[in-house]
Amino acid sequence: MMKTCRECNHQVSESAIFCPNCGAPYPGQKHWTGWGWEYKSTTTIGTLPLLHISFKYRPNRMPVVAKGVIAIGQFAAGMITISQFGVGIINLSQFGIGLYVVAQFALAYSCIAQFGLYLEQGWGQFVRSITQILGLN
Repeated sequence: MMKTCRECNHQVSESAIFCPNCGAPYPGQKHWTGWGWEYKSTTTIGTLPLLHISFKYRPNRMPVVAKGVIAIGQFAAGMITISQFGVGIINLSQFGIGLYVVAQFALAYSCIAQFGLYLEQGWGQFVRSITQILGLN
């Protein structure tokens, strides 16, 4: 079935990935918000969704950060995060900042990491107390 491109009004297939005339991605769709996948629960706690999962990039190639009580994605911020780059109270990630972090690289109150800095306690290969590094201990 043929549709018109939302950008240039050229006739395109409904399943076209790019418009052959102007190059618009997914030209048969009325609205297009980017590449990837995103889910945001309708249940909220305060202003944050209970669950936000985002593996998505906007049309300008900027990543969509998962922000929620539970945030899962390449980039995430929330109370509990599972991500590549995360900021949260409880954080499981490759690069993490939070109170309790399990990560390859961590900055935390308490952490388990390959490389990390901590305030209270930490374990791992190259994990050091911030107070020791600053000479306050």
